[in-house]
Amino acid sequence: MTRGPMSDLPYRRNVGAALFNRHGQVLVARRADQPPGAAAAWQLPQGGLDEGEEPRIAVLRELAEEIGTTRAEIIGEVTEWLRYDLPPELLGRSLGGRYRGQEQKWFALRFLGQDSDIRLDLDPHPEFDAWRWAELSELPGIAVAFRRAIYERLAVEFAGFTRGD
Repeated sequence: MTRGPMSDLPYRRNVGAALFNRHGQVLVARRADQPPGAAAAWQLPQGGLDEGEEPRIAVLRELAEEIGTTRAEIIGEVTEWLRYDLPPELLGRSLGGRYRGQEQKWFALRFLGQDSDIRLDLDPHPEFDAWRWAELSELPGIAVAFRRAIYERLAVEFAGFTRGD
């Protein structure tokens, strides 16, 4: 099947979660589909919007699906939708080959549980195989190159949530 130029493909609507613990650190998770030690294998939880789904509902659903917890509350959001384009080598392979990138609504959430409430093993096909708490300022340095600008923006937008309890 021949694909048109990248500009003809739409963006996939998506939500992202910056989950903060009581110390003001953010949860990052390692993608299960990356080899051990791969650079930029860490990311924030994110996922697609279902048809007609509200972003604030979707971000809580995505946390439950990807990291196995519902123990969170929304405490902030980036007002506009942020976009990234896939690099040329991933077009036609990533995101089902149907999208040029993603258009994302990002939320800051406060984690209300204990570390044991984060369960990557609840999904039969987990997206992540490890997780850890990180400083928000680390995000740009651990992001895959095509997501780096978004993570830089999140580090600025959500800086006020790093103060902890």
